[in-house]
Order: sequence, then C-alpha cells, then structure tokens
Amino acid sequence: MPALVAAVSRSATHAFSKPTLPVIRLLAGLGVEGDAHCGETVKHRSRVAADPAQPNLRQVHLIHEELFGELAQAGFSIAPGDLGENIATRGLDLLGLPAGAELRLGASARIVVTGLRNPCWQLDAFRPGLMAAVLGRAPDGALIRKAGVMAVVVAGGAVRPGDAIDVVLPALPHRVLDRV
Repeated sequence: MPALVAAVSRSATHAFSKPTLPVIRLLAGLGVEGDAHCGETVKHRSRVAADPAQPNLRQVHLIHEELFGELAQAGFSIAPGDLGENIATRGLDLLGLPAGAELRLGASARIVVTGLRNPCWQLDAFRPGLMAAVLGRAPDGALIRKAGVMAVVVAGGAVRPGDAIDVVLPALPHRVLDRV
C-alpha cells in the first residue's frame, strides 16, 4: 500500500485539537500557514517560556492514522485533528523513520523529520487515560512514544488528503528518532 496523506488540519489558536480541512499550505522554514505553531522560532508555549529564541523544530506534527485504530481498540474514539496533528498519514511507519528523513508530500511540499512528539498531560485532559495509551514499552523496556513525529518545512506547497508521500532516507548511519 502506498503512503498517503489521510487528513490535514490546522488551528490559528493553541487549542488542543485542530479542525480538518480540504487543504493546508506549508511554508518553507516556517510550518503550516495560519497555524499557531508556524514560525522560525518555537511556538509551543512551554518552550517559549524556557527560551523563545530556540529554533522551531516542531513546525509540522504528523501522526500515523493507524494509531487511531489502535486507540479505538483501547476504547478511545479519536479522529484526525483530535490530537493536534497537522497531517495524518496512512501506510507509513512514521515512528520507524530516522531523524533527517525527508517526506515529499503532494506536488511540491517537502519536510524533514526532526524527532518524536513528546506526549504531555494535555492528552489526559482531552481523554482520561489517553497519555498511557500513546506510550508503550519495547522488549528491552525502552519507552515508546506513539504520538507522532515532528518536522520542519524545507519546500512549501499545498498538501491535501489523498496526496502521495515519498520518503527519502538520509545518508547512513541513521539516527534513531528522539523527542524534540
């Protein structure tokens, strides 16, 4: 199955969830046009409080649509945009990508994966118990964060549901994703 964009979302405010839309526009070096997290420097409130001059490595938030099915089996009804992501993907192992992987979306947009979304308490405020549901353990006991990945925009363009996603891996050796 080819990798596809399943849904796109944005919000001009720092609301937890984002409404889905027919199209979003990515802006090189900034993020999603009209989204509260768009900008060269950090926009997440906790990071702004720590150091507002930090580069924004979290311009675009992606979640694999398959997580919604996993969460449904655990009793959670989650739809695209509910967890604040900008792009829901289908058929792509986002969590298995290395840092620096480039995703080509639609006709011209390109983003580079910077790291994992670090789930926070807001998940439990949205749905009690959701934080634990998006965390897991590897066989060696390592924590697995399943709440998606973050990326920066290197080439802008429109992104729509149904757009193909092509992956370009960085040069070896690959770096495993860590939280950003």
